[in-house]
Amino acid sequence: MRLRIKVTHCPRRALALADTPRPDCPTCAGWGGISHDYGDPETGEYAGTDWQPCPCWTQWALRLLPLPRPFRRRIPDTAPNSEPPF
Repeated sequence: MRLRIKVTHCPRRALALADTPRPDCPTCAGWGGISHDYGDPETGEYAGTDWQPCPCWTQWALRLLPLPRPFRRRIPDTAPNSEPPF
């Protein structure tokens, strides 16, 4: 198991501890899975790609620390206001 720290975005931004694929794996060559292209049986044209995870990697992540929401500036209202400022 090769651990790394990454930022997750679902359901909220957080730092997470995750597993990474083995870089010297002969099956997946370090990608973590094998993609299989498939075609439409009637026309024989490309229809999509299936992805099969490799046994050298598990797709888990352990949330360690939630991150604050990004700061968003509010655009001030530029319409003239007839009320006094107090």
